[in-house]
Amino acid sequence: MVVDLQYLPSLEYFCLLLQHDEIRIEAYEYFEKQSYRNRCIIQTTNKIDSLTVPVQNGNKKVLIRDLKIDYSQDWTRRHWGAIHSAYGKSPFFEYYGEYFKKILDKKPDFLFDLNLDFLTICLKLLRLEKNIIFTENYEKIVENDFRGQIHPKRHFEMNRVYQPLAYRQNFGNEFEPNLSILDLLFCQGNQAMTILKGSTINEQIN
Repeated sequence: MVVDLQYLPSLEYFCLLLQHDEIRIEAYEYFEKQSYRNRCIIQTTNKIDSLTVPVQNGNKKVLIRDLKIDYSQDWTRRHWGAIHSAYGKSPFFEYYGEYFKKILDKKPDFLFDLNLDFLTICLKLLRLEKNIIFTENYEKIVENDFRGQIHPKRHFEMNRVYQPLAYRQNFGNEFEPNLSILDLLFCQGNQAMTILKGSTINEQIN
């Protein structure tokens, strides 16, 4: 299975990873604006908030491995402030929060490295072992191609990977599905993996 590397990915993304032992990360695609490659969705006090990582030369054709983050904007403070405001009182924030703050504080030069660091720590906290490899060139046609399929403009029902299994969230009376994995980790902690499995449309997951 081949998939793009995303910023603090959604539950749908992790449900997809659950279904495959080997994950091929696309390393030679061009950056796509307005995608989850540099954006995640969290739930704040009174709204759903989109956190976007600013990048340099995002309007040009730049390979995702070569795309630099724009630190001229103080976005790391805004992102961490939003995350802390949204989840600071969550049951598991005190256990997991510092892992994510350390990655933001490192300020890696490239978006690819930032996203990979976040994916790595999420897999570790979920205790989800996967064989992660990277593409060595871009192939237009590949088997099990999920590049660009998990996208803000594409509803999760279209992919038939994720089925919302409600869990207790911080805000609101109605469950908000398919937020960033942060929401599930901070709200449910060691139950996160059980909820992910229950949210995955795949009879082989147990």
